[in-house]
Amino acid sequence: MTAARTAPAPDDAAPAASKSQRAYDWLAARIARREYAPGYRLVLGTIGAELGMSVVPVREAVRRLEAEGLVTFERNVGARVAMIDDSQYRQSMETLAVLEGAATALAARRLAVAELRRAREVNRRLVASLEDFDPHTFTALNQEFHAVLFAPCPNPRLLELVTAEWSRLGRLRDSTFAFVPGRAQESVREHEEIVALIETGAPLAEIESAARRHRSATLTAYLAHEHPDDAPHHPDDAAPAAPVRPSPGGTR
Repeated sequence: MTAARTAPAPDDAAPAASKSQRAYDWLAARIARREYAPGYRLVLGTIGAELGMSVVPVREAVRRLEAEGLVTFERNVGARVAMIDDSQYRQSMETLAVLEGAATALAARRLAVAELRRAREVNRRLVASLEDFDPHTFTALNQEFHAVLFAPCPNPRLLELVTAEWSRLGRLRDSTFAFVPGRAQESVREHEEIVALIETGAPLAEIESAARRHRSATLTAYLAHEHPDDAPHHPDDAAPAAPVRPSPGGTR
């Protein structure tokens, strides 16, 4: 009788893609929590051993992080956590202002009454959090508020880009509001203005512009705090963008 073969360990049986994703999530989380600080050397073999996998999926994960600007490769040294500078944060905020503004405008006609009510409820929680301010809690609620508004955007690629940029921002800065807590009070007021524009059926170009100004104002506050002599250039300084047009499919 043929002896039964030993079943492979769960990780050995897992597709390479899923192992690469697991390695990516594991590394990204440690970089975000500053367990792997800027300049930290990433030894692929050691990471693979800790995760119970070969260096191949680890290398794939590191290449993804390199493409996102979070890891650098140096000759004769290998992979290191990138030295984060304000230019990366600034570029992400400028990018998010454009992407999130467009997504919010495209979603505006599709937001149901219940979703607008939820956005206002999240904003009330943001207002309440100002009394005992914790920047990380505020940032999480702030992201939840904006996600409610842009979630119905009918362009899945745009949503993917917005989500990716939010994730990148989280790895570049734990919370902008830790640097400029005073900006939080202005932010919640602007939230109400954006919801009111959507609720009253304002032109999509006006909604998009308000959402972009809102994001850009946070960047401006941060740069004014960290670099008083640096005058930022954000998207709304340029010629007004053409209004976004809703995709076919009607509203709800």
